[in-house]
This record gives sequence, structure tokens and C-alpha cells, in this order.
Amino acid sequence: MSYKHIYQNAFEPFIRVSDAVTEYLDNRLELKKFNPRALITEAGNVERYFYIVVSGVQAGYLIDRDGNKVVLAFSYPGNFTGVYDSLVSEQISHFFVESIGQSHLLALNKADFDELFVQFPEMMTWRLRFIEMILSGRGQREVEMLTSSASERFEAFMKRCPDELLQIPQKYLASYLHMKPETFSRLRARKN
Repeated sequence: MSYKHIYQNAFEPFIRVSDAVTEYLDNRLELKKFNPRALITEAGNVERYFYIVVSGVQAGYLIDRDGNKVVLAFSYPGNFTGVYDSLVSEQISHFFVESIGQSHLLALNKADFDELFVQFPEMMTWRLRFIEMILSGRGQREVEMLTSSASERFEAFMKRCPDELLQIPQKYLASYLHMKPETFSRLRARKN
């Protein structure tokens, strides 16, 4: 089965996917299914796959000194997921990626991911733009976390939040926004 429309939609904001790349991906992407709360990537392990989300929502998080999950990112249909820095460096991940609900992901193993750029150098344009997007988003998030009140973070998040994220447990959203679940619930109730 071809998932061409899924990965073309994921790649094409950055680059047009050629027929040759499409054929390469069709022959190498594997559909993986994850149950709710399943770990996709576990801290302490090396990421082995580059994922494209077909369905479901995933949370990337770390565990703080007190044993609490601190959510750093979400992925949802049409996004890429996994621990990219661990994948490319082949160093252990400091992060977990968890399937919040039922998730279906297209997985490209490390060897095929690397070979993609050897066989199709034009895909390096995507890689560069993807890294730029990650860095830009990370910088914006850090500024927002350091300079905004809980209410301002909530409002900014709700403006850019896709519908998929509004369906997940509030504790994940509260953690992502660095607030207590009660604060998130109060701010959400005030908005409605």
C-alpha cells in the first residue's frame, strides 16, 4: 500500500518529492502501530527510525529530577516524529516519545534514512529546511516560556493549536505549557 499522499504532504512544504523519491519511500517505509501510552522511543536508547505520523498524537518528553514528565513537543498527522538528534548522531536519547492514543507511523530505518540523501541529494534541501524549522521553533518556544505569563502562554498555544491536540488529556498540554493541570483547566474554562 502506498502512503504517497501522507509523506508528500509532510515533505512538500519544504520540497517537491520526485517520482524516484516516492518509489524509494514506497519500498522502504514500514507502517508501525502503537497502542495508547506505548513508548515509541525510550530515553537511554538510540533512535533507530525516522517517523512520519499517519494518525494519532505523540508527546516528546523527559523526566525531571522529581520524576515528573515534562512535555517538550507534540506530533500529529502530517508531522515528523522521533528523536531526530539521536537518530542522526547515533547517540542515546535523553527523551521519550510516547503514543498518547492509538498511533500509526510510517517508519524509515536509519540506514534507509541515510541512503535517501546519498541517492537523492536534492533531499538535502528538505533536511536543511527541516533543521531550520526545528531551531526556529525551539527558539520561539524558549522565548515564550521565559517571557510570557501562564495566561499568555495558554492564549498563544490555543491560537496555533491543531484540533488533534485538543482531544488529548489536559495533563500533557499543561506540562507542555509549564503549568499545573488545574491552571490549564481554569484558563480553558474561562475561554469557553
